[in-house]
This record gives sequence, structure tokens and C-alpha cells, in this order.
Amino acid sequence: KLTPEGCSISVSDEGIGIQPEIQEKLFNPKEGISSPGTTGESGSGLGLIICSEFIEKNKGTISVESQPGNGSTFVVNLPASASH
Repeated sequence: KLTPEGCSISVSDEGIGIQPEIQEKLFNPKEGISSPGTTGESGSGLGLIICSEFIEKNKGTISVESQPGNGSTFVVNLPASASH
């Protein structure tokens, strides 16, 4: 969604969801969180950390809404100009 204030992007899936205690740690580089995906695939845990750092350096925010068994939604908000 594009507004004069900026842009909001939502990405949702229908995967296995994320436990609340893990959601709190997802964007923290000191945590190094990685858990198996819907089909048991593994990851490094770095993807969301890299996204978070890039978004924050551009004055934006990233958040997650998820319930175990019901998938996840990640929301990115970026201002119209990073100089604000």
C-alpha cells in the first residue's frame, strides 16, 4: 500500500507459523534463530536479520504476526523519504 507518508508491504504464508517466544527473537542478530520450515527445510536464520537491518537503516520497521499452525504475516513499513 502506497501513501504520501510511505509504503507498507505485507507478505503472508500458510505455513506452520511461529511460536510467540521465537517471534520475539527473530530480528535479533545475537539470537541466531533458525527452525525447520513447513517441509522440514533448514535455514541460516540470517535472512530476517539482514532484512531488518536494511529496513531500519532506511528509517522503516518490520514486524511479524503469527500463530502456530496458521501461518505468518510480515509487515514492512518504509517512509516516503529516509531523510524524515
